[in-house]
Amino acid sequence: MQSRNSKVTIVLLLSNVFVAFVGIGLVIPVLPTIMNEMNINGAVVGNMVAAFAIAQLIASPFTGKWTDRIGRKPMILLGLLIFSLSELLFGIGQTVELLFISRTLGGISSALIMPAVTAFIADITSEYTRPKILGYMSAAINSGFIIGPGIGGLLAGLGTRAPFFAASALAAIAFIISFFLLKEPEQLQAEQTDGEKKVGPKQIFAQLYFIPLLLLFTSTFGLAAFESLFSLFVDHKFHFTPFDIAIIVTGGGLVGAIAQVLFFDRLARKLGEIILVRYCFILSAFLVYVMTFVESYFAVVITSCILFVGFDLIIPAITSYLSKNAAGNEQGFVGGMNSAFTSLGNIFGPIVGGILFDINIHYPYLFATAVMILSIAITFVWKKPCNIVKN
Repeated sequence: MQSRNSKVTIVLLLSNVFVAFVGIGLVIPVLPTIMNEMNINGAVVGNMVAAFAIAQLIASPFTGKWTDRIGRKPMILLGLLIFSLSELLFGIGQTVELLFISRTLGGISSALIMPAVTAFIADITSEYTRPKILGYMSAAINSGFIIGPGIGGLLAGLGTRAPFFAASALAAIAFIISFFLLKEPEQLQAEQTDGEKKVGPKQIFAQLYFIPLLLLFTSTFGLAAFESLFSLFVDHKFHFTPFDIAIIVTGGGLVGAIAQVLFFDRLARKLGEIILVRYCFILSAFLVYVMTFVESYFAVVITSCILFVGFDLIIPAITSYLSKNAAGNEQGFVGGMNSAFTSLGNIFGPIVGGILFDINIHYPYLFATAVMILSIAITFVWKKPCNIVKN
């Protein structure tokens, strides 16, 4: 049973993640207008998106270690503060250089917040309750992405830069609330028992972390390639309108968030994380391939929504596995590596997908299918380690 204080803490942590991703989503509806106002092209916008992911990738291994050394709460507070500053800079920025600085700071803030929140959750939950809370965290991320653009569209009526100022204010409020209400958790240390074998850091990384992090990269790579080119794919193939695309993406995100809240915990307990990840990769590979030959609007909607469920269950399952196998003084490091490998997928997925799309609109999805099949094969050599003690 979780205490009342831990429940309040979990609500605060999930709220911080939700606010961060609402803030990211708020800006989406006004980006085309800003492009026109500042006379910048799509390549520049694409580079700004890449700047966010690259900054997150570079910072994550360091912020993960700092989370273990300095503490969870200070990193969350610093991340919220930097996020608030990054959104404010984007709101007042009138030069491309300032916008790039803003997106870079945004990537750093994400690298600060996500490992710290994941480690915080691992510290205050048991192995039994952790999958449920991590599922809630993934649902909070999805919900933020879904709700953010809608709120941003409404705020845009007050001015093109209004969504950025709103995101900055939200992060500042989250910072103040967290400063007063969050308490640094006690880190639980694993105890050695008879028959357990001590191994060094390199062996730990190879045996406990490498395969799940590799699978995290392949799943993020596939999802990023799918999402980033989805609007172009359905526009070229089916001539869908922006409204059609918004309905499908929003519907898929909602279905994925609901599945995370209602089913992830039960499936993780019944199947275990490794088997759940394997089944989700099988489902995802099949549906990504199906997308290359579906024809009707209804078929595209159903296929996309179920596909989002498959992808959306993989990431919390891997995160749950990693947190269970990391000691209290390694949770931040593992969270940082989680964030880094996710960033890698977000960087290279759209790049490779875009190159293949220019050759043939089906090639990105066929390539993603091949990546998913490779991932399925990797899950068969992914074994849960036994009798390992971390020095």
